[in-house]
Amino acid sequence: MAVDVIDEVLDLFPGRRVFCYHEIVHNKHVVGRFSDRGVAFVERIEDVPEGEIIVFSAHGVSPQVRAAAAARRLTVIDATCPLVTKVHAEAVRYARQGYQILLVGHRGHQEIVGTSGEAPGATQVVESPDDIPRLSIKDPSRLVYLTQTTLSTDDAAIVIDALKAAFPQIKAPPTSDICYATTNRQHAVRQLAPSCDLVLVVGSKNSSNSVRLTEIAANVGTPGRLIDDVRDIDWSWFTGEETVLLTAGASAPEDLVAGVCRALLERFGGRLEVAQVFEERVEFLAPAALRRRMAERGVDPASRRFRVEAPVVTEEIYGAVPLTISAGKNG
Repeated sequence: MAVDVIDEVLDLFPGRRVFCYHEIVHNKHVVGRFSDRGVAFVERIEDVPEGEIIVFSAHGVSPQVRAAAAARRLTVIDATCPLVTKVHAEAVRYARQGYQILLVGHRGHQEIVGTSGEAPGATQVVESPDDIPRLSIKDPSRLVYLTQTTLSTDDAAIVIDALKAAFPQIKAPPTSDICYATTNRQHAVRQLAPSCDLVLVVGSKNSSNSVRLTEIAANVGTPGRLIDDVRDIDWSWFTGEETVLLTAGASAPEDLVAGVCRALLERFGGRLEVAQVFEERVEFLAPAALRRRMAERGVDPASRRFRVEAPVVTEEIYGAVPLTISAGKNG
């Protein structure tokens, strides 16, 4: 969705400079392609000239960043993932109710920075059970935990179980904060990796959900390798007799996955199967500010699709090889 938002902004404002606060998603190819189209990625609002266009990345931002953007009279298009927005809203609600928030995630990750900023006085970040003795707890009966959306469910469970053991009265969020697409990919790897010799994960090293997939593969006993694209493959990993599981981080472009498939088939032959482990059909509205801008320019927002769906796999993508065709999201 966030990628679609920047595409739409570039179409709506031809000739205007477009800035993005932080990488729109954690994938170097996506960021590089937008940089080539003139998008400037910044880490400080102060680096954006007054009155220009700023897109907030999928990871979300703190209220302090929003205030800084308003002070510079920037045109703000918010591409925050709705699932991240959900966690922000939970943080605000629980802080207002007098809870201390224990935020499970990776300290310094952009999503954690943004969520913590919603209630900085009430929030403490917990990366591992080792952090628990150092927490400053006022009232153990007024605690709640929230999580980063891209965590490994395995890693999150370890920390959450430790928090529950230390603070038996700690409150859980109404529903899991971990993104369903992240969770589904993790479950797919957990289910399929044991029958494979190697797991290849297409994704960037700063993509939390991509890194987690390699860790889950290792947890079930299968080596996992994180690659940005086909150029990162070390052919010494293969004898040519392996069964390889190929998956990707949530923001990895489909053409990169297709490139890995082609390279493996051209080098080793073999058979390609597409395993449909989960089917996702989720649709998000475009951000409100973008819908307003589209309407002002006579573009019907309903004519644009901001879907979170995988394309149907076709021979045009992968080449003329035997395929199991499936619609919806694949593991």
